[in-house]
Amino acid sequence: MTAPIEFYFDFSSPYGYLASHKIDALAAKHGRTVDWRPILLGVVFKQTGAAPLTMIPLKGDYSKRDFLRSARYHGIEDVRMPTPFPISTQAAARMVLWAKATEPALAVPVAKALYRGYFFGGRDISNPETAADIAAEAGANRAAARASVDDPAMKEALKREVDGAIGRGVFGSPFVFVDGEPFWGLDRFDQIERWLATGAF
Repeated sequence: MTAPIEFYFDFSSPYGYLASHKIDALAAKHGRTVDWRPILLGVVFKQTGAAPLTMIPLKGDYSKRDFLRSARYHGIEDVRMPTPFPISTQAAARMVLWAKATEPALAVPVAKALYRGYFFGGRDISNPETAADIAAEAGANRAAARASVDDPAMKEALKREVDGAIGRGVFGSPFVFVDGEPFWGLDRFDQIERWLATGAF
C-alpha cells in the first residue's frame, strides 16, 4: 500500500490555504491519501531567520497581489486577504491534532473549516472561542475542541509536530513529502503531480 502524502501547513500561510484546496484531489488522482500536519511558522522562522512575506519590504506588497492572483489562477474563489495578518495559530493547530487523535474523520473537515474561516470569512482563529465555534460548525464537539487548546497533551503534541518538522527540514508552508521527497510551495504542485505519476524524474 502506498504511503500517505504528508502535507505540512500553517493556518496563517496564504499559499498553504490555496494548497489546502488542491492537495486531496491531487492525492486521490494517484490513489493516495493525505496526512494533514499543522505546524507553527513562527517557530520555524526562528530557526531560519525568515519572516512572513507581507512583512518584508518590497516583497510584502507583491506577495499580497500574487496571493490573490494565484487564487484566481487556480480557480479558488473563496479567498480574501484577512486582517489582521499574520496571526498566531496554536489554537487551530491543537484542534486539528486533537481531532486526528480522537475523531480522525473530522480532522480534515475541521482543518479546512478553520482555514476558510480565516482566509475567506475573516474570522480570528487565533481566538480559541472563535476556533472552537468553527470546529463545531464542521461537526466537532465544541466543548472538547475548545478544551484541546489548553490540554497539556495537545500542547506537547504540537511541540513534537513542529520539532519533528524542523528535524525533517521543513522551513515553510505548504511543504509536502511524497515518499520522503520534499517539495516546498504551491508552485511545486506540478512537480508533485509528475513525481506521483512517474515515481521520480
